[in-house]
Amino acid sequence: MPYARALRLQEQIRDQVADGRAADTLLLLEHEPVITLGRSANPANVLASPEDLRKSGIAVVRTSRGGDVTFHGPGQVIGYPVFRLQRGVRAHVKSMVDGIVATLASLGIAAEWRESHPGVWVGPDKICAVGVHVRRRVATHGFALNVSIDLAAFRTIVPCGLHDAGVTSIAKVLDSACKLGELGQQSLRVSMPDEMEMLVQGLSQALAQSFGMRMVRISASSSRLQIANENL
Repeated sequence: MPYARALRLQEQIRDQVADGRAADTLLLLEHEPVITLGRSANPANVLASPEDLRKSGIAVVRTSRGGDVTFHGPGQVIGYPVFRLQRGVRAHVKSMVDGIVATLASLGIAAEWRESHPGVWVGPDKICAVGVHVRRRVATHGFALNVSIDLAAFRTIVPCGLHDAGVTSIAKVLDSACKLGELGQQSLRVSMPDEMEMLVQGLSQALAQSFGMRMVRISASSSRLQIANENL
């Protein structure tokens, strides 16, 4: 889904949740290639020229989430929990992170949240970026979990403004673990659509548990997910 369309959908659902016309809604999707700049982003952390980005089909978008610069693209699970805050922003982020860490642990990947450099990390490498925005006590934006994304795309930016940090993905970590004989046949090959679906199902269940709520799946064709004023 293009970033701009997903942003409009979040804002539409946020207003519905704030007005009491809709339940909290978790969006899980993939984006077309895009670089996003958060509220505190330094434009110098975009390393590629505008011309090179256009040639590569990579859009650049300013957005309202917290944080610096990041990249989104196919092979990355984007999670937007459009939820009414119950216990504050920090608790909302912690619930998000707990679900992500639990999902990674189920794959044999030890990951952790780092308060000093917000995100989910596997050793020296970030595997999931996190950034939120709150309006009318409802959170938007969320997380970007690297599953099988082409990590070369991150060379176009300084990810999250951290010059010395690396970036990794589930596929890379599992591939390295298999080469070391740590996971054997239990590893998940996350390049196939059905295996990505398995991952997303596990992630949604983990998030339901960490947020303490019951999830009901909505069809992508649901009227709730159709954006009003599509011509805008």
